[in-house]
Amino acid sequence: MAMEGSGFFREEVERLSREDLNNLIDERVRYTVGYAAEHSPFYRAWFRHHRIDPESVRTHEDLVHLPVISGKTIRENQPPVTKEFMFRSVDWDEVFTIHETSGTSGTPKSFFLTWDDWLRYAEKYARSFVSQGFSRGDRLVICASYGMNVGANTMTLAARDIRATIIPIGKCSFPGRIISSYKPTGIVGSVFKLLHLAERMRDEGIRPEESSVRGLIVGGESFADESRAYLSEVWNRDVFNTYGSTEGTMCGECRVRQGLHVPEDLVHLDVYDPALEDFVGDGECGRAVLTTLLPVGGRAGTLLINYDTEDTTVVTTRNPCPCGRTHMKIMNPQREAETAWMLGTPVNRVDIERGVFQRENMEYLTGEYEAFIYEGEETNETVLRVSMEAKTDLSFGERELVMENFRKSFYQYKAALLH
Repeated sequence: MAMEGSGFFREEVERLSREDLNNLIDERVRYTVGYAAEHSPFYRAWFRHHRIDPESVRTHEDLVHLPVISGKTIRENQPPVTKEFMFRSVDWDEVFTIHETSGTSGTPKSFFLTWDDWLRYAEKYARSFVSQGFSRGDRLVICASYGMNVGANTMTLAARDIRATIIPIGKCSFPGRIISSYKPTGIVGSVFKLLHLAERMRDEGIRPEESSVRGLIVGGESFADESRAYLSEVWNRDVFNTYGSTEGTMCGECRVRQGLHVPEDLVHLDVYDPALEDFVGDGECGRAVLTTLLPVGGRAGTLLINYDTEDTTVVTTRNPCPCGRTHMKIMNPQREAETAWMLGTPVNRVDIERGVFQRENMEYLTGEYEAFIYEGEETNETVLRVSMEAKTDLSFGERELVMENFRKSFYQYKAALLH
């Protein structure tokens, strides 16, 4: 556990040398693969179908030689397609909670968590909280929904582990008295929710930059650096990034804020390029592929090996961080579901957001926007239409300035669309 004021939740693991960390990862890879072969109906059949001897998987490097599975694989191995939940890897009496993903791409995926799963999930967020400067005595407002998704509940458990207090609002539309009465020191929410909250606080006579809040945590979505910078300016506070999913990919930024630390002893992450149908090295972009890592003797309700999250990222470094942590860092993942292709060029929601939140624009805009792509069958044209909400009616010159700022930013990263 974290020592008060140590800056670490589990220092003996978070500061392991690369050699010792790799040895721990490999030990857990071997145990997890063996556990899957024995307890997971899906993986038992999967190993047999692909003629894989589980005993041959000895290190994390061996994982890249195994097939990749996807959300589609999970949906095809649960009711109503199959009679049983083939990914459930414990008896029903060991299942503590059942969860589903949002189901935006079909039938929701089902996940089963034991109490030990919850403790491991919570530890991932606890490490992030501590690395961001939160610890015993802090009061955290959670502006995330409590339900079938695991995020809010996991952060609530993590707060217990670091002896912080949770204010489980569940949404960011709470009255200003929550700030003035309970004096929270941190708030978890999305960029836009936290911007709206700041606006409502000002309407109630509370200046965000003079509040008790010491830091903001953005979780559950990718965002542009420009929108983070603007949010930080509005609150005059540091804004930290976290990334997580029901599948267990909880990663978090430390106070250095140069990428998200992956808790490598609890989840293994490789990067896969579906176009190449192969894994790629550090510094190359691809999809985050995760493997659950169980400690020797541990059990899991649902475990995943080589699971394609369909979120794109880059491993930026495996070198020790100035914060003292040795676990590797990745770039803020982007949801591939939020990516559209225009004339052979990928355009993500973050690309649009970056253009909207150009600092010069924010004198005129609220930050709210809509973006639509239209493809003309007859004209063979593709049109990207972006609508931005203004704070007040803009003059012709102000509108032109906003549009030009957006275009410069957008085409800086999407130059291929100029031709």
